[in-house]
Amino acid sequence: MRNLGSLIAAAGLCLGLGAVPVQGQSPEELRAFMRAKLDHSQKVLEGLCVEDFDRIAKNAQQLALLSQESNWRVLQTEDYVQYSLEFRRAAHAMVTAAEKKNLDAATLAYVDMTMKCVKCHKYVRGIRTAAGPGQDEKRLGQRLLQRGPRLSTIRGLEQ
Repeated sequence: MRNLGSLIAAAGLCLGLGAVPVQGQSPEELRAFMRAKLDHSQKVLEGLCVEDFDRIAKNAQQLALLSQESNWRVLQTEDYVQYSLEFRRAAHAMVTAAEKKNLDAATLAYVDMTMKCVKCHKYVRGIRTAAGPGQDEKRLGQRLLQRGPRLSTIRGLEQ
């Protein structure tokens, strides 16, 4: 049970804390969006714990849909787009595993999705730190793209 609490806390950190509003988005809108991400993630975890495949599939699908909303796109860089795509693939893998009633595959997809969250949030924090307060992150991202190979290639994350 202690591991379940730790996993929920980790998901909460990945899905909501430290978020910064997208341009034109109010802090309240961001809070509501992050809350929805956290709620769906917790429901997936609950589904995994009680082998409720419908709950897993439904909430993993909702997470994939949330990742396509404009509130999701906090940066306009090639790397960020790739991270979002990888997140969606992991969410869809959870849906597929749940439809096949494969608990192990669904659990692995959940862990994979959580790892995608951690890597992406680490990347976004790095960009924001490099941009500094009040700097335009989009321009910084464009400068990074112009400078050379993608960051993910340098980190060995290229698939």
